[in-house]
Amino acid sequence: MASPVKAKKHLGQHFLIDLNIAQKIVNALPQDELAILEIGPGTGVLTQYLIEKDNFTAFDIDTESIEFLKQKYPQHQHKVQFQDFLEADLHPFAAKGKFKVVGNFPYNISTQIMFKVLEHRDDITALVGMFQKEVAVRIAEKPGSKAYGILSVLLQAFYKIEYLFTVSEHVFNPPPKVKSGVIRLTRNTTGKLNCDEDLFFKVVKASFNQRRKTVRNSVKVLSGNSVVESIYLDKRAEQLSVAEFVVLTNSIEQAIKK
Repeated sequence: MASPVKAKKHLGQHFLIDLNIAQKIVNALPQDELAILEIGPGTGVLTQYLIEKDNFTAFDIDTESIEFLKQKYPQHQHKVQFQDFLEADLHPFAAKGKFKVVGNFPYNISTQIMFKVLEHRDDITALVGMFQKEVAVRIAEKPGSKAYGILSVLLQAFYKIEYLFTVSEHVFNPPPKVKSGVIRLTRNTTGKLNCDEDLFFKVVKASFNQRRKTVRNSVKVLSGNSVVESIYLDKRAEQLSVAEFVVLTNSIEQAIKK
C-alpha cells in the first residue's frame, strides 16, 4: 500500500510517527459522545484511535491519503471524505448535533482553520490540535505578551485555551524545522459578547494591525471623526483583555452613533 507522505508534503503537512504522542492528543479530547471531526488525517496516526467510533468523520484533500485510509479501513470507508475543511459546509455536519475537532494541522493553513472554527463556535464544543509551536503559544497567550494577538483575543472570547505540551521535530516524517505545540480549546459559557460582535472583530483586528501604536491611533479608521471616550485608548492592543476589548467596542459604537 503506497504511503501518502510524498504526495502530501507540498500541502505543508508533517506526519506524526510517535504513537505515544498521538494517543495523548486523542486522550485530550473531552470524553463525551459528541461527533468527532478530524482534519487532515494523512497516514492515520490519530485516525486509528478514533475510526471505530460511530460518530467519527475525517476530512482530507489529498487523494492518496484518502485511498490509503480506505484500503486500511475498508469497513469504515464512508468515514473518510475528500473534503476541504476550509471550504466545507459544516451545517449538515452540525445538524446532527454539536461536535469536536482534532488534528495534526498543516502549518500553512492552521490560522485559517482557527478562523473557520470561530465561525462555527456555536457548534464546535472543543478542539485539540497540533500547531507550529509559535502559533500554539500565540493562541494560548495572555495579555501583556508580545505573542498575544488577534487570534488570542478572538478565540479566548469564546473558548478556554490550554497549552498542553511541546512536541519535538524529530517525531515527524518529514521532520519540520521547528517544534510543535498541542493546545486544547473548550467552549466557554459566552453565548454572545456584550457588544456588537462584528464591530468587536473589526476593533481587535484594527488594533493589532498597528500594534506599535496606541489603540487610539489604530481605531481611527473605524471611528472616523467621532470622539471616542475610553480609558483604553492610550494603551497598546497587547495590553487589553477580551473584556476590555468588549468595553472599548461599546465606547466606539456609542461614539459612532452620536
